[in-house]
Amino acid sequence: MIEQTFGPRRCRDTRKPLWTLCPDVTFYQCEHCGALYPVITRGEGGPGNISCCGKELEPLISVPYDEEKGLEGGIKLSYQITGGYNDNAVKVAWRDKTFKWKPKWIYLKTFVGGYLKYIRDDKKSPMVFALADTDAFCYCDEDPCLECSFRCKRGFVIYFYGDDIGLVEIPLDKFNPYWQSESK
Repeated sequence: MIEQTFGPRRCRDTRKPLWTLCPDVTFYQCEHCGALYPVITRGEGGPGNISCCGKELEPLISVPYDEEKGLEGGIKLSYQITGGYNDNAVKVAWRDKTFKWKPKWIYLKTFVGGYLKYIRDDKKSPMVFALADTDAFCYCDEDPCLECSFRCKRGFVIYFYGDDIGLVEIPLDKFNPYWQSESK
C-alpha cells in the first residue's frame, strides 16, 4: 500500500470553503507619494475617508480582463493553478509584444484574505503565489489544474495594477470543457 504524504501547506478541510468568507477589497493609491492602501471592509459602513499626503484618496476602479482581446498594446495576462494537494500555488503571468511591460503590483484575493506582491524592475513573468491551509483547498492532485467543473479556486480574484493600464481584475473561474478528453 502506498502511504500518502501530507505537506505542511496542504489543506485538511473536508469541503470547499465558502468564497464569501473574504469580503471584497478596495484599493487606494496616493498620486503624490505612491503609497498603496488595500482596504477590506465588512458590512455597510465602508472604509470611511482614506487620506494620504493631506488629500482624500479616491478608490481605484477595476476593469474586468477580456481574455480574447487582452489589453491595449498587446498586453496579455493569464494564470495557472499548479502543485496539486501538497504544493498548491497560483502562477500569474503577463506578456506584451515588446517584453518590456510589467505590472507595478499584483494582489491575489483568496478564500480567507489576500497576498500582495510588488514587481521589481528585474522580475520577469511569472509571479507565483504559494497557497496554504484553507486557501490550498483542491479536489484533486492534478498539476497543472485541469480547469474542470469543480473550479476549486472559484471566488479568488487576481488584481493587476500598472500605471498605464490602471487596475485590472481576473476572477479564477476558467473552465475547460475538454478536461476529460485528450483534445486539450
